[in-house]
Amino acid sequence: MEVKIDRDGCIACGLCESTCPEVFRIAEDGLAEVYHQPDASQETGAQEAANGCPVSVIHTEA
Repeated sequence: MEVKIDRDGCIACGLCESTCPEVFRIAEDGLAEVYHQPDASQETGAQEAANGCPVSVIHTEA
């Protein structure tokens, strides 16, 4: 799985980081970023973060 964030639309709510901190974090500019692509054990959490994003800016590809 590959995960991307459209950072231009990010509202920095922190939901992704709290859902899957192994993949997402809040960067120094205050917006969320993918700092580590998920391994197999983290894919469910990354997908939950994408599904829960209130502005739908997290995208996953198989």
